[in-house]
Amino acid sequence: MRTTYRPAWSVTTTLCVTLIGCFLAQMVLESWKGTNWVMDNLALSAGGLSQWRVYQLITFQFLHGGLLHLLGNLIGLYFFGRAVENILGGSRMLKLYLVSGTLGGLLEVALQLILRQIPPLHQASGVAGASAGVFGLIAAFAIHAPDNPITLLVFFVLPVTFPAKVILIVEGGIAMLGVMAPFLGKPGLAGNVAHGAHLGGMLTGIVWMRLAMRPDLPFEFWRPLSARRPSRRDPSGISPKRAWRNTRKKAEELPPAEFISREVDPILEKISAHGIQSLTERERQILEAARSKMARR
Repeated sequence: MRTTYRPAWSVTTTLCVTLIGCFLAQMVLESWKGTNWVMDNLALSAGGLSQWRVYQLITFQFLHGGLLHLLGNLIGLYFFGRAVENILGGSRMLKLYLVSGTLGGLLEVALQLILRQIPPLHQASGVAGASAGVFGLIAAFAIHAPDNPITLLVFFVLPVTFPAKVILIVEGGIAMLGVMAPFLGKPGLAGNVAHGAHLGGMLTGIVWMRLAMRPDLPFEFWRPLSARRPSRRDPSGISPKRAWRNTRKKAEELPPAEFISREVDPILEKISAHGIQSLTERERQILEAARSKMARR
């Protein structure tokens, strides 16, 4: 309905650009202060948290162990981040991403503390990378649309298509194997990958979406997808039926271009920023009135 609207960067695009910028800043810091300084101060570790460096819960999510590590996370963030952003809206997608990363990092640190009691099997190290947040987005998408087909290019050449739930099952199995490997006496299977962070991110995404799809929860924070119960009274004190009639009357009085500019444009801006689930009943009525008005042109 609008030809002049130009949406701003999505949250997903902003995150991707931020990760690239942080990686460049990381290389500058490493050349200046040294890699050990960056990992000791900005990566997540039990030692850092014991010294109340709680900022590490966020900073570790913007560090990476190399260019390939960064590229892998950017690919996952770009494709799954856009999908989840369309489902939840930008602000809720960002919350899910950061919470998944934080809880995933905490789970990895907790596992390191447990395995520290078995020195031959495990050597504690700092946690770095956006993987936990990305796995939270993958899990959220797989829970919301488990049968949605996903196509991956194996070795960047061979296309393979499978349902979204398959990638969650496979990645979850790999993460569980990596977490259990040290306890089974085979720490080499885990390598240097923070499997605990991946598992924690996926569990967060699963729980988040399960709660989000429950319409009986009273908390707005957990209800991005739930159907809103229509209230009997509008906050303004006008009944929904009366508000609908007033909206219809205004729509019929205004010229189409003016009506879209005054009434519809702000609503479309809100959808772009927060998702369609953020609309009030009155705003939905305005969109319906606009649709009817445009159909009569």
